[in-house]
Amino acid sequence: MPRTRREKSRSGIYHIMMRGINQQTIFEDDEDKTQFLYMLKKFKEVSKYELYGYCLMDNHVHLRETEESLSLAIKRISSSYVYWYNEKYNRCGHLFQERFKSEKVEDGRYFLTALRYIHQNPLKAGIVKSIFESEWTFKRIYLERKASGHGVSVKSVCY
Repeated sequence: MPRTRREKSRSGIYHIMMRGINQQTIFEDDEDKTQFLYMLKKFKEVSKYELYGYCLMDNHVHLRETEESLSLAIKRISSSYVYWYNEKYNRCGHLFQERFKSEKVEDGRYFLTALRYIHQNPLKAGIVKSIFESEWTFKRIYLERKASGHGVSVKSVCY
């Protein structure tokens, strides 16, 4: 049975979810998380997407499709990370389960709901007692911008 075509978002914004195959851990240590963030930044320049938020657990990111298809951007990020990960841990094969999942973000209300959901993941999982304790989310960038007097809006939260 062929898979269904991914629906296009009118806003160009998506909530992307990638999970480890067989619920496998995809970030063994801080170096792995740092490397994944490096891949996000590296391919942002190539694929021209905007990153609005992330939470590195099972892995949640927000990307906005611009000059290149969302699927190609995610393929670049995930295949590069998996290659690096497999080299580091002397393994081969898939790391991510299926193709990535995406939800269209069509309006500001859902955009904020999705961002809250992403940043509350470590709290809901019992990893932290407050979202402000979570080290591997985008929230520190929001807080830095807010502390510097910059407002926080869709345009101001891009990475």
